[in-house]
Amino acid sequence: MHFHGFIKRHQTGVLLWAMVVLRLMDSVQADEPRPLFVEGYAGQVSYDPGETLKLHVSTSAAKYAVEIFRIGAESESVWSQTEIPGAEFPVPPNASSHGCNWPVSVEIPIPLDWRSGYYEAHLRVSDRGGEFVQRNLRRAESSCYFIVRPAEPGKNTRILLQLSTNTYNAYNNWGGFSLYGYHGRGGNQGHRVSFDRPPVSLYHQWEKAFVAWAEKNGFTLDFAANNDLEFNPGMLKSYRLILSVGHDEYWSAPMRDNLEAFIADGGNVAFFSGNTCCWQIRNEEEGRAQTCWKQNYHSDPVYQSRDGYGLLSSLWSHHLIGRPENTMTGVGFLWGGYHRSHGQFMEGSGAYTVHRPDHWIFAGTGLQQGDSFGGEHTIVGYECDGCELVWKDGLPFPTHRDGTPDTFQILGTAPAKWHPDDCQWYGHWENGREGHAVIGTYTRGGVVFTAGTTDWAHGLSGEDPTVEQITRNVIERLGQSH
Repeated sequence: MHFHGFIKRHQTGVLLWAMVVLRLMDSVQADEPRPLFVEGYAGQVSYDPGETLKLHVSTSAAKYAVEIFRIGAESESVWSQTEIPGAEFPVPPNASSHGCNWPVSVEIPIPLDWRSGYYEAHLRVSDRGGEFVQRNLRRAESSCYFIVRPAEPGKNTRILLQLSTNTYNAYNNWGGFSLYGYHGRGGNQGHRVSFDRPPVSLYHQWEKAFVAWAEKNGFTLDFAANNDLEFNPGMLKSYRLILSVGHDEYWSAPMRDNLEAFIADGGNVAFFSGNTCCWQIRNEEEGRAQTCWKQNYHSDPVYQSRDGYGLLSSLWSHHLIGRPENTMTGVGFLWGGYHRSHGQFMEGSGAYTVHRPDHWIFAGTGLQQGDSFGGEHTIVGYECDGCELVWKDGLPFPTHRDGTPDTFQILGTAPAKWHPDDCQWYGHWENGREGHAVIGTYTRGGVVFTAGTTDWAHGLSGEDPTVEQITRNVIERLGQSH
């Protein structure tokens, strides 16, 4: 009786105290600072000097800073500004496919003396946290890239590196979706991706090592984006050699048409890349978005129209398209695959075996038939391209049934294989097929070299003398002036 009486007498006070505590908790939560962030993207993938760089930035901070670097053999700071007014903008539900539509936050005229190259805008914010709680020095940073094309194409060099920017965009899942399901929201794969959102860059994974090696070894390069092959094809005529490096996976038909015309007219191309020109895309919004239905090609409006399949956004090697990448690069992914990745040949050497050591690409290497090179730095790795081949007297020869040109010479091979999950959707696939990574060359107007692997540049970053010598031989022979 005494205990229950105590509760009854104090019940009102307990409830009032509980209400005070809840109000204090609400007040503390209201005092907590918002998460600090800054994100942005460039209004174009590539610019000419003299044009205006437009950055679209969203931030929870009142002000932000920008510092721009050219990333080559060295990281060179070329422009900076602080105390730029910041604002936060909403993220549309279809941002992955149709962009963020954020307004321009800052405009920067690109000086005429900026060297052609790959540039990054580093965005930075900081604050002191909350007014009453969480009073910490907080910082947030992100970056977005853009490319500066040469002010006068071909004036300083006859070598043009077109960066794999379409592949960067294809793997970008900002907003929830990319052209892949493994990291998409709900495990779903998109079929359209926009450049008008904070980007992902793969430059540091492959191309940077190649650029750093080239610049340290006295080779001047001009730079362009993938889509400059489609939208600025006139610049190609100023060059003797076009380069593809790393993971150059997504190509539109106009890109390919223009590069093949360049080759037919006597221009040279070196594909220090793998998985190259694997998927056909269709550019939209003047290159600000790209469509690729890939394995779901039956949902592509081009397929549903039944009015010709040449622009079907699936494998370039797909039988309905009938234009395997081999006819341009000499090799293709259908006869290549993975090496030391995706569970395939995980114990592989990562090296090429030499078959025709007298070829000019091997000059100065001292290699003999049957020797291997590049294994220390696994230059054969991740994704590889090859061709259908047969062996005669211990040497490989292309069958040419897969589109590989008649003049193609196989100079080195390594084993490669697709993962079953990647290939079994394609009805014209032979289960259990094993292929090869293939390094080789062909001539058809100009000369085309292919390294047949995404990871060739690993040998350059590792200072492998054989990989360096072969790279030097290719650039010096194919990049020299007419």
